[in-house]
Amino acid sequence: MHPALVANRRRPFRSSTGLQVTPERDLIGDCADVVIVCDIHLNRDETPEGRWRDEIAWVRRHIDHGALVCATCSGSVLLAEAGLLDGAEAASHWSMADLFRDRYPGVRFRPERILCDSGRAGQLITTGGASSWQDLALYLIGRFCGAEEAARVARLFLLGDRGYGQLPFASMARPRQHSDAVISKIQAWLVDNYATTNPVSAMVGRSGLSERSFKRRFSAPRDTRPSNMSRR
Repeated sequence: MHPALVANRRRPFRSSTGLQVTPERDLIGDCADVVIVCDIHLNRDETPEGRWRDEIAWVRRHIDHGALVCATCSGSVLLAEAGLLDGAEAASHWSMADLFRDRYPGVRFRPERILCDSGRAGQLITTGGASSWQDLALYLIGRFCGAEEAARVARLFLLGDRGYGQLPFASMARPRQHSDAVISKIQAWLVDNYATTNPVSAMVGRSGLSERSFKRRFSAPRDTRPSNMSRR
């Protein structure tokens, strides 16, 4: 196996975490045997619509050429945006559950799965959170080099079994956004400041509302109207 970093342009850039990445290839050239779409940075208030058009075309070209296409963590969103996961099961980071439900209703999202065969006769593989790349690596080694080699690598790098999936971590998910903009901002603040002394008083103060109005609006039902983000 000869891995290479591929990006839209073959020039160094900084990732959303500040790490400098130097691509080895761009999107022009021969097709690879295996493609792995890494996790993507998507803010909570951003939509995937219209993004990654060149990358999606590149992935589709590989699909047409019979390559194995995989996605780790939130990289599954790119495959869903390309329409490649319609009608299939798919794994991704558990925090993507709301996005998949609202924007990709045709995808059978499996938040509990670490690795998922996502169709096309085993040509599409999706995985859970970022550390699921370990499971994907072992899967690829087993698929192309045999089970014995995969077991050897697992022992060498102390890669253990995570058969329990990723749902135990989902309890740390942020709450679904409230339809009331003021309350929604307070919810976002609370997630990072839950240890604040007298949090209710602090929330009331930050909201600019009276305590009575704040409590009434905070406990009001969330918006259940269909999202306008459904992919067309």
